[in-house]
Amino acid sequence: MSLHVESYGSGDPLVLLHGWGMHGGVWEPVLPGLASHFRVHCVDLPGYGASPPLAQPTLDGLVQVLSERFTGSLHLCGWSLGGQIALRWAGQSPAQIGKLALIASTPRFVKCEGWSCAVSDTVLQEFADALLQDGMEVLRRFVALQVRGSTRERELLAAMRECLFGRGVPQAQTLLAGLGILRDTDLRSMLAQIGQPALVIAGERDLLTPPAASAWMAHSLPRAIFAEIRGAAHAPFLSHPDMVVRQLVDFLESME
Repeated sequence: MSLHVESYGSGDPLVLLHGWGMHGGVWEPVLPGLASHFRVHCVDLPGYGASPPLAQPTLDGLVQVLSERFTGSLHLCGWSLGGQIALRWAGQSPAQIGKLALIASTPRFVKCEGWSCAVSDTVLQEFADALLQDGMEVLRRFVALQVRGSTRERELLAAMRECLFGRGVPQAQTLLAGLGILRDTDLRSMLAQIGQPALVIAGERDLLTPPAASAWMAHSLPRAIFAEIRGAAHAPFLSHPDMVVRQLVDFLESME
């Protein structure tokens, strides 16, 4: 399929993967800083933004589409759902992915026995039920949850809502499939096999992917660095773009 990808800058390729409900334009605040160091590729995942949907979206299906679009070696950065896609891609293509950055992500989004640093599956089910009634309102509510408690919360909420529908409204099928991926995916058992250097960035006030989940993930990855951004919620690259750019550049350009 044909993915919509917008590319900026020059240097080593860096692919950015957005989260549920959004599109590649959400990375705009960090693009100038990153594009001065890398050839940055902002992807609209299938069914989001300007990319056509998959008939039956799955985590492995998304990885397959991405690996067919980007065939050379690259660095990879994923946010939230994009972080889970990035983890799976890195695990399946160890020779292709050089370094891995995960922002406000987790190996498992929902709680289960022995895994409490997550949201209840009823939260995602409520979003799924509401999608059938008013998808635009569900997305607005989800955006509000992402920035709740963050520094500059009201400003960020306005900016994210403006960005949210800047490339149209995702189809309900795409959104429901994305919630299903968030509900069902559990990547904890594969973390020990991911050998790439990794940077895990968490927001101190994140209600969707608690910092404890990111810290656990960083500890479980063989070659990971953990960074927590004080005052940030689920979108630290929006609330603290300069800090996130500095961390990404330092990590990606380090000798390791």
